[in-house]
Amino acid sequence: MLKAGVLGAGHLGKIHLKLLQQSDKYDLIGFYDANAENAKKISEEFGYKMYENLDELIADADVIDVVTPTLAHFDVAKKVITAGKHLFIEKPITNTFEEAEELIKLAEEHGVKGQVGHVERFNPAFQAVKDRIENPMFIEAHRLAEFNPRGTDVPVVLDLMIHDIDAVMSVVKSEVVKINASGVSVISDTPDIANARIEFANGCVANLTASRISMKNMRKSRFFQRDAYISVDFLEKKCEVVKMKDAPKDPDDFAMILQNAEGVKKQIYFDNPDVSANNAILEELESFAESIQNDTEPVVTMQQAANALKVANQVIANFNI
Repeated sequence: MLKAGVLGAGHLGKIHLKLLQQSDKYDLIGFYDANAENAKKISEEFGYKMYENLDELIADADVIDVVTPTLAHFDVAKKVITAGKHLFIEKPITNTFEEAEELIKLAEEHGVKGQVGHVERFNPAFQAVKDRIENPMFIEAHRLAEFNPRGTDVPVVLDLMIHDIDAVMSVVKSEVVKINASGVSVISDTPDIANARIEFANGCVANLTASRISMKNMRKSRFFQRDAYISVDFLEKKCEVVKMKDAPKDPDDFAMILQNAEGVKKQIYFDNPDVSANNAILEELESFAESIQNDTEPVVTMQQAANALKVANQVIANFNI
């Protein structure tokens, strides 16, 4: 078992602490939180060992799980990596692409692994269809959330949209060539609602919308490709795969047949995969343990997270506000 320490015991940090304690791949040795009062309260309530010194936690651990505010990511991650410890860090990886690139270089120099918490990659609905998403040419994503003060210290792009940016970039194997975006600040100092049109070199277009001032929550993505439409509901953990094939000469009475202007007939059919329930956060943490133990590449690499951050920051830079 890998000795794991958690840095940051806020809302998400407490979830990580609970799951690491449950996991049979980790030995949770304790946590450090800069807010001593909060740390003491959590330690007394849940029984986790509280470290009063971050360096001591890093020294005792094999893996450090960083769940601090984004602005603190770079400094603490650099400390973890230079100490020769493996790093799991929440998204976004850092505040800037340049910081992320420096961490990647340091990780290579010190021979440690890093994984970033883009948890939607482990969403069971996405996992069920990701291998069926082949060369998508149009993608539409809506990630809408009710207002929550937590997370408003960063633009909605880094808070919410970056999930969809990462998911899209994991299935579109092409370079981003153009971005058009708009964002509006409604209640925060940074944009609360944003839309981005991302164009790729292979012709794929992704239209992403994110909002943290909506009346209801929604996390849906739709992928359109030749002869197939794939829908993923990240919130409800459901997916739908609609495919087309050449229509048979004598279709049965219940077959759904489309005919285009050229007279070509296609049959529509459903090919929905089974969705296996999971705890996505636990799975991402345990997948990282497996990558360390088996010396394999993490599912969400630091470079992939850096690329998603780069696009997210380009979206912000292209806001027409």
